[in-house]
Parts: sequence; structure tokens; C-alpha cells
Amino acid sequence: MVWFEHYFGLCIVQHGRIKVKTTAEQQEAKRKEREKKLKIYNAGTEAVFQKRKNKEFDEEGLKLSGELLGVNPDIYSFWNFRREIFIDLQDKREEAELQKLLQDELHFLEACLKVNPKSYGAWHHRCFVMDAIPEPDWGRELHLCNTFLNLDERNFHCWDYRRHVVLRSNVNLDEELQYTTQKIQSNFSNYSSWHYRSKLLPVIHPDSSHPVAVQEDVLLKEFEVVQNAVFTDPDDQSAWFYQRWLLGRGQKKLQICCVHVSRDLQRIVVLLSRPVMMGQGHCLTVSIDTTPVAGKWRTITGSRMYSTLWVIDLPDQSLPVDKQASIAVTLMDDRYCTKFSEGLQLMPDQEETWAVAEFKQGSRFSTELSAAATSTMAQELESIRELQSLEPNNKWVLLTMIHLMKAIDPEHTKYAAELEESFNKLAAVDTMRKSYYWDLRSKFLIESVLESHDSKVRDVKLCQRGLSCLYHTDWMVLVTSIDLSQNYLKSVRSLSDLQCLRSLNLDNNQLADLQGLAFCRRLTDLSVKNNSICNVEVFEELRTCVFLKKLSVAGNPVCAIEDNVTKICALNKSLQVVDEQDSIG
Repeated sequence: MVWFEHYFGLCIVQHGRIKVKTTAEQQEAKRKEREKKLKIYNAGTEAVFQKRKNKEFDEEGLKLSGELLGVNPDIYSFWNFRREIFIDLQDKREEAELQKLLQDELHFLEACLKVNPKSYGAWHHRCFVMDAIPEPDWGRELHLCNTFLNLDERNFHCWDYRRHVVLRSNVNLDEELQYTTQKIQSNFSNYSSWHYRSKLLPVIHPDSSHPVAVQEDVLLKEFEVVQNAVFTDPDDQSAWFYQRWLLGRGQKKLQICCVHVSRDLQRIVVLLSRPVMMGQGHCLTVSIDTTPVAGKWRTITGSRMYSTLWVIDLPDQSLPVDKQASIAVTLMDDRYCTKFSEGLQLMPDQEETWAVAEFKQGSRFSTELSAAATSTMAQELESIRELQSLEPNNKWVLLTMIHLMKAIDPEHTKYAAELEESFNKLAAVDTMRKSYYWDLRSKFLIESVLESHDSKVRDVKLCQRGLSCLYHTDWMVLVTSIDLSQNYLKSVRSLSDLQCLRSLNLDNNQLADLQGLAFCRRLTDLSVKNNSICNVEVFEELRTCVFLKKLSVAGNPVCAIEDNVTKICALNKSLQVVDEQDSIG
């Protein structure tokens, strides 16, 4: 009888023989069981939502939501409901009773985390409970983190919670750093450990003058830690990303880099060292002859976004033709309670004037390295070269070599040929990301050209450079002439930054549109020969270029359209020549 009852759910007895259920019968039984569970689950869910709607913040709500969360800990709304209940109970229960309730909640959370150790809602709710409990035991929480990280050392939810625990308690940060070392040594492929390490070092060994805010001697020793990891497993990306952080240039000091004043356009353009949002802790002011000027600062395109370039349109006659003007621009930074000012003079016979901050050559886009840092990085480069001889087709090795060469030689004079070879090989071994590598190459080339020029240069030649995209166009705000011919450009949207641009050569690229040029309102000569422009409507973008006199369009599919010259001229009344033969001279 016992044997029969044990198997009753799986089989039936017929004519003295055991008949096992067929697959169809099993599936039907499972379907009915699922339907039964679903009805119970839906009824419970509806009951919880109704209680929350009625603001019934009681222990029954904890019981109902707990039954559901114990099965599925990923229902955010139920965790939010439980939080609301505890917030309500904080004012109604004695401290000891509240302590007991929240301790029970911590035990319940542990059970939920065993169901899903990577539940966003459960870990987030645990943060709330620990902040709300009258007598928190942070040591126990750290032990809990150790337990979960022993089960899965890459559980980034637990690593996030660990940082929360450390922040709230008096945990020794040196011990935490040692903990990351242990985890890394046990498994180099532990991105969370490397990431946590990058957060600890600036706190334990701070140096505000360094780009990554860590003392240089400590930072240089970290290269040894990384080297052990990358030589052990060159294909693992965790250590390579950490090394990129070590090479990172950090956040530049906020300052005014350039101010351009235009008398005929009655406006001022300001270039900052990093993107900001005006009105959110930052404010620009202008005074002319010590009189404050009212006006609203905007981005070049008028979009509400973070930007390095800001424009103010001055009231009419703010800069009279026959009068000298003294202009002062001030940037206020509320966060650090600092301000940066730049002053300049506009003489009666001047149409424009500008002021540019001085930068040491090679420091605009890269951090100037000390002798020790240069030596360490040179040694690191040699080590990576050795690894490259063993792993010739490893993309991480090649990419790191490129970044090391860039850090050591920001002007690209020492490693130019090797950089080019490395980029070509990268594109060959990692074809899925070759466009990224070409774009990175373009970025480095443009930085190299701009670093080698005086910051006040107004004529830039970037022709035949194999550029796939444009970078740092904000630093070309003073440029009046630029040659970008014979590249692989598909977009010139960022050329909107070139507010002084008059002559532009875009011959022999891959352009199908001219978006961005609408904001180059001083443009007089434009050549777009041998591109992929198919429609006359593309030239609508040039309507606002009221000074445009000459346009060269030969070699584009649009030239096959009947009366294309007439149609193009109709879009811009200032055009005097649409040349289908010659490019800009």
C-alpha cells in the first residue's frame, strides 16, 4: 500500500499491471499544475496591488508580498511596497520591535538571494533595510558579501552592495584593497575586482594633481599587477580594461580655452576645456566696457545638451563699428566656488578678435608624463611587445600597444610607422570592429595635427589622411580654411563647431549629405566634388550660409539631374557660381 501511494502520482494500476502515463498525459498534468499555480500567483499579485492602492501598510502586506517574492525576487513593485510598509512602521513601532522586524527582513532577503543571487531588487532593498535598522551589524553584512562572492566572485550586484557596506561602516580600506588582490590572484578574469580596485586607490592614495587622482608611485606599481594578469591570460579583457584606466587622462581642469568675438555677427563664442551644461552649476557672464550684457547662452546647434562651445548673441549695437570695446568673459563654477576670466580688446578697425589660453605643446589631449611615468610606460611597452611576439594576432595586445605609444608620444612623431602598422593589423585580426579602429586612428591623427599646430592656427590641412570621422572640431573654432579632401568621411555634422570657417574642401569623400554645415554661416567657398550626393535637396542645408559664393559639385550623382545648377542656386540666393568642373583653388 505504501509503495502504491508513493507512485500514485506517476502511474495507475490496470488489470494488475502498472501503466506509466504517456507523454501527452504528463504534459497535460504539467499544464494543469502550471495553470493552478498561475491562478494562485495572479490572485496574490492582485491582492498585493490592491493593498498598496488602499495604502494598507501592515504586516499582512509583508506576508502576502513575501510569499510571492520568495518564489520570484525580481518584482520591483513588491519590494517598493515592503519599503513603504517599513517607512510607515518606523513612526508606529518601538525601536526594539522595529529592530526585530528589520532583522527578520534581512533573513528573508537572504532566502530570496539564494533563489536569485543577482536580483537587483533584493540587493537594493537590503541597502534600504540596513540604512533603516536602528542597530545595523555591518560586520555581518561584510561576512555575507564574502559568502556570496565565494559562491560567485563575479557577482557585480554583491560587489555593489559591498561598496555600500564599506561606505557606511568603518571598514579598513587597505584590507579591502588586499581583498581585491586576493580575488584577482584567484581569478584574473574578475572585472568587478579590478573595478573596485580603481575606486579604492584614489581614496587610499589620493593625489588631486594626477589625472586619475592616484599617487604616481602607487599607480606605476599597478602596472606590475596588470602585467602578471595579461601574460597569464592575454585573451581576458578585465585586466586590459584596468590598464586602460591606468593610462586614462582623467578629467581636465575646467577653464576657458578660447574666446572669439565677432563684430559683424554681434556674438561671442566661448570654448571650455570640458563639456558643461549652463545653469547646472556653471554660469558664463559677459561685460563690455565693464557693463554687464544680458543674454542667453546657447550651444552652437541650439540643443539643450552638455557642450564645450557656448554662444551668446549680443544686443544690437553692442559692438559699434567706430568704437573700441573692452570685453570680459567670466565662467563661474558653483561646485568648486571658482571663476575663470578672459579679457580682450576689439579695436575700431577690427571685424573680430580672440584670446586663446596657452597650452604646452603635446598637452591639449594628453597628460604630460613625468620622467618616472615615461620610463615605466616605455618598459611596459617593451613587455607588451614581447607578448605580441607570442600572441601576434591578439587584439588586446595590439590595442594596448597603440594606447601606450599614444601616451608616451602624444604628437605621434616617434611611433608613427608602428602605430599605422598596428592599426592595420588590428583591423585585419578583428574585422567586426574595424570601423572602431579606423575611427580611433582618425582621432589620434587629428590630435597629432592639432598638437603640432599653434592653437591660434586658422588654416588646417587634413587631406589624404585616411580619416573615417572627425574629432575635436571644437578646438578648430578659429579655423577659417580646412582641407579634408581625399578621405573616407561619411558625415561632417561636427563641422558645425567651425564658427569662423570660410573655405572648405570636402572633395573625394563618401558624403551623401551636408548636415552640420547650416551652422557654418561665414562659409564662402565650398567644394564637395566626387562624393555621393544624389539629391538637390541636400543643398537645403546651405540656406543659412548667406556669404556662400562658390560651390563645386562635379562628380556627384546629383550632376545627372536636369537643371541641377538652377535648382541649387534657387536654394541659396547668395550663390554666384556653381562649378561642375573645378574645385576650390
